[in-house]
Amino acid sequence: MFAVPENTIAPLATAAAATRHPVRVALEYAADRERWRNLLRYDPDERFAVLLDRVDGDEVWLLSWLPGQYTGLHDHGDATGAFTVVSGRLTESVTRRAADGRVVTEVHTPAQGQSRVFGPGYVHDVRNEGPDPAISVHVYRAAARTIRPFRNDPIAGPVPG
Repeated sequence: MFAVPENTIAPLATAAAATRHPVRVALEYAADRERWRNLLRYDPDERFAVLLDRVDGDEVWLLSWLPGQYTGLHDHGDATGAFTVVSGRLTESVTRRAADGRVVTEVHTPAQGQSRVFGPGYVHDVRNEGPDPAISVHVYRAAARTIRPFRNDPIAGPVPG
């Protein structure tokens, strides 16, 4: 599902990596299980996360999610990036204030091989609501991996918490 023709992906160690979209980087790492297979763990108490690589301003992280594990509502500070589901299915709830002032929550359920993109001001919660474990690869660009917690106020919308 993650097969990418070799001639379309430059090695991450090149200067071109910094200009590649975070989804392309996440897909490349997701496809290369040999790169991270021995690092993968499942923790019954919390999501497992391990830094896979720092290259050209990107941080690449591997996460595992047991059923019921979640992030809580958060953003990533000034970082932009993406995540790709390697296996399983995750549920992402994105909360924002619409132009008319209403608080809007959009729910997405990326499955194996699907990616989601985020940027500054993007407030979301990611969780594994399924019966099976899930694995994902996350790429953070332009800033270190930062998680700022938020709470959802039904009137004010996402509020730093």
